[in-house]
Amino acid sequence: MKFRLQKTTPVFLVSDVAATMRWYKEKLGFSGRGYPKSPPFKFATLERDDVTIMLQALKGYKVPNLYRRREGGVWNAYVRVQGVRALFENLAVDEDVEVFEPLERQWHGDTSFAIRDVNGYVLVFAEYEGGGDQTVPLNADPDS
Repeated sequence: MKFRLQKTTPVFLVSDVAATMRWYKEKLGFSGRGYPKSPPFKFATLERDDVTIMLQALKGYKVPNLYRRREGGVWNAYVRVQGVRALFENLAVDEDVEVFEPLERQWHGDTSFAIRDVNGYVLVFAEYEGGGDQTVPLNADPDS
């Protein structure tokens, strides 16, 4: 097959698009636009650097807290960053940001931490710092 995948964008279902846009702008420096042109928004696109997040409105929606139901957690977005330590230092002192997995070097070579956004979505921020175990190719036999 001759095609190239370029990027993936998480799409989060939220109760209040405008409040979510505000949180991402204030806490993580995103900019964005909501649709229609004035609240209440039904949809929004948020952007910062090479990251895009889309929001869809569903009145009264609450994100289920599934994090502890799987060893290693349940994530909603894994964001690669440059300067993960600086980002962690900025967010860890913000009382409106729930950092619930501290900055830690992982077995696979990433240094990462996890937060919950204003809706409860789990965002992991990670930077590859080298080393770690090798990954298994997609076509490898898992039993060998």
